Amino acid sequence: MSEELFWLLDGSRLECKQGDAMMLLTVTEDLWPHIAMISAGEIVALDRRCLRLALWPGTTTTGNMIRTGKATLAAFAGGKAHYLRLLLEELPELPDAEYPRTRFAASVAASRTDTAKYADILTGVTIRLNNPAEVLERWERTLDELMR
Repeated sequence: MSEELFWLLDGSRLECKQGDAMMLLTVTEDLWPHIAMISAGEIVALDRRCLRLALWPGTTTTGNMIRTGKATLAAFAGGKAHYLRLLLEELPELPDAEYPRTRFAASVAASRTDTAKYADILTGVTIRLNNPAEVLERWERTLDELMR
């Protein structure tokens, strides 16, 4: 993965990344694309080839990832669009997790960066947290638990 994307996903400076959301694409059982949003507090890059993801249990995205072992991450950073094809392995549940999530280890199977010569990519999905202090604290704990 690129340096810009690694910076976005490195698990640090969450207060600066609280408005950034990324798209996580999976495939449903009837072979339709399924798109979900994921925040910087639910994904962390261990290095440029390995990531960890923490998703809400029981969601369509989580079920698709368990079933197929694949997902695509679409993120926007450094004026570029970044696409990562991920190979996934479900991690064991943490019995003492403060915020229970379905956790995945991901390896980057393919990476692509997209730019346009005729335009600058200014932003991707941008969000505003309703309660930043509470959410940032949850994200910190979630990322700490992902590292275990």
